[in-house]
Amino acid sequence: MEMELGFWWWVFTAFLGGFIAACVILKRANDWFYTSRLGPSQYTTLPPGDMGWPLVGNMWFFLFAFKFGHPDSFISYFINRFGRTGIYRAYMFGSPTIIVTAPETCRRVLMDDVQFKQGWPKSTFELLGRKSFLGISEEEHKRLRRLTAAPINGQKALSMYHEYIKDVIATSLDELAKEERPIEFLTEIRKITFKIIMYIFVSRESGPMVDVMEKEYAILNHGLRAMAINLPGFAYHKALKARRKLVDVLQAVIDRRKARDKSISEEKTDMLDLLLEVEDENGRNLDDEEIIDVILMYLNAGHESSAHATMWAAFFLYKHPEYLQKAKAEQEEILRRRPSTEKGLSFKEIKQMEYLSKVIDETLRVVNVSLFTYREAKTDVDICEKFHLQGYTIPQGWKVLVWYRGIHLDPEIYENPKEFNPSRWEGHIPLRGTFIPFGIGSRLCPGSDLTKLEISVFLHYFLLYYDGILTSFKAKRQLPCKNQQASLILYMNKEMGCAMGYGILSFLLLSI
Repeated sequence: MEMELGFWWWVFTAFLGGFIAACVILKRANDWFYTSRLGPSQYTTLPPGDMGWPLVGNMWFFLFAFKFGHPDSFISYFINRFGRTGIYRAYMFGSPTIIVTAPETCRRVLMDDVQFKQGWPKSTFELLGRKSFLGISEEEHKRLRRLTAAPINGQKALSMYHEYIKDVIATSLDELAKEERPIEFLTEIRKITFKIIMYIFVSRESGPMVDVMEKEYAILNHGLRAMAINLPGFAYHKALKARRKLVDVLQAVIDRRKARDKSISEEKTDMLDLLLEVEDENGRNLDDEEIIDVILMYLNAGHESSAHATMWAAFFLYKHPEYLQKAKAEQEEILRRRPSTEKGLSFKEIKQMEYLSKVIDETLRVVNVSLFTYREAKTDVDICEKFHLQGYTIPQGWKVLVWYRGIHLDPEIYENPKEFNPSRWEGHIPLRGTFIPFGIGSRLCPGSDLTKLEISVFLHYFLLYYDGILTSFKAKRQLPCKNQQASLILYMNKEMGCAMGYGILSFLLLSI
């Protein structure tokens, strides 16, 4: 009996040892595979890091960190294990990747168009389009940006859209106030911002398409934040199907516009009209694929970021009554000074919202609606960090993930960085590259001014005409949000006012 027990104990020990050895080998296989292909000088100066498991790399940990509302835990793992170097190697979205978190390094990568190029994963520009800003060369990007940015940004464009934005927001809030059911704030704001961006691009034809396209965009966005598994049932597969439907809808609109009787002179009322007629310096028009991909990209960026930032701004204000009171007082003063002949919020009044502007900037800093961006090294790039005087090398062809939160939550730049404090912006002019909620350099988001305009108009009406009470997280759990997306829960009623419950916002969801 003792011999038999000894035999099985030996078998168990051998099996356990073999299992552990296999796990260790598999865990290091990714690292060995990619680092062994580098030259000696590259290998010895690689940043420290962990490239995860074969095929999936660090993606499981990354997605779980976001799904459960702790995005910083992903970076904290590298810091705790490898030290505060500000630069780490990993394997993300199917590619060997260097993660940069140190502000100076982030700024260098974002500003250096000579050694770095756009580097989003292939799956991203397959969903947003080969001709979108994400999937084109630097020269093509400059051309498209020059042709498309002016009609959506700048004071002239914003003043033109302001009246419609104001009417949509005021009407939507009034309709929500009549509801007797609890309202999911983020979902409703998304509908508002999507309606606005649709009007800007296709104006008179936007009405019938809004609900259909907003539904498909929700599916598309889920796929953007999932692993690229193109099999039935997975989010990425569903997102590809949603893209095809969106392309079909937009192509039909373009075909109708082109079929119009051109002998009848009509005022160009939206972005699509302008995109159909715009010419570059060589007299070349945009083709249909370019127009569709540009619209898809703008529609996506133009409603998601605005909706999330608006939700968080409202939450932070109701969580901090002293800031809420200051913001309300400013809006009440604007209302008091408004001439009786003027109906509703004017574009001029928005420029007078000094404190609300600070609230918006602080929200964008703390929340980091755009958490990171991607670049790719065109050549071997030497990076010197103050923690590692010899410097590190980013190998040619490797992706670079620029972690915006590393800048906005750096205690050397912002005192008590995780604290929401709009007053920190009083008399403060941030150094170049220390406040980049919309990016920096040649890839600065062209819709940044539009986003701030939408948030300002929404908060103006929301703060003036609706009361709020912040409820506990427990109350939120009794009213779970759709699709596991957390947001504020609103009880909007003219008699009841509104109450909010808060849950953790997951920007990145699992693939199924």
